[in-house]
Amino acid sequence: MKSVTRSLRVLEAVAQHQPVTVGELTKLFGLPKSTVQRTLITLAEAGWLRANRKDTTRWEIGARVLAVRPAALQGSSLFAAAREPMIRLRDAVNETIHLSVPDALHGMVVVDRVDCDHPVRTFHAIGDTSPLHATAVGRAVLAHLPKQDVEELITGGLERFSDTTPADPDDLRAELDRIRTDGYAVNRNQYRPGVCAVAAPVLDEDGTPLATVAISMPESRYDADRVPEWGRLVADTTAEITRRHLGA
Repeated sequence: MKSVTRSLRVLEAVAQHQPVTVGELTKLFGLPKSTVQRTLITLAEAGWLRANRKDTTRWEIGARVLAVRPAALQGSSLFAAAREPMIRLRDAVNETIHLSVPDALHGMVVVDRVDCDHPVRTFHAIGDTSPLHATAVGRAVLAHLPKQDVEELITGGLERFSDTTPADPDDLRAELDRIRTDGYAVNRNQYRPGVCAVAAPVLDEDGTPLATVAISMPESRYDADRVPEWGRLVADTTAEITRRHLGA
């Protein structure tokens, strides 16, 4: 049991300090470097940790942790409050609807999905992650976070995934202003080629973003003239989820 406890402590430390090196963890725990290294490798083999793709000497949380979180959320009041409104939104637009939650500033995690009946449709598996700045779901959250959080994200660097990704800080700030004004965010090929989305945030009573709902579609069915309509529908859906979640 001692080794299990140590592994859990290492996992928690990586989650708090990621991306983190073996040396940093060794100093944190006062353990031999070889012990920490073995623990990291064991957790990585099980999928709980992974090497950072930009710096393989640093460790970060793996896909298994990200997949467990959505499973845990499925019993939550937020998940229950969102399900019926998402189905009604799907029926109204016949496109795939996603519910995502923020993982601090690390990104968004898909926790639920309602599929449309089109043979060609977008697909995001439960547990899939995406960056905040490059997606509609992420920017819907960013627009309602404190300014210092947005600036912290910008300081960490804005990766460009396509020619239209808002990777320039001023472009991103301007887009967040627009989202706050319109009440919804739009993604047209800014993260994944051929994938578009319109998303709005689920806010708590203090205006803090708890989650986002997105209408997701292939570019072949994206219609700029319908974006205001989609934006209104998804914003109405998230407002209903907020009321149901808060018991209003």
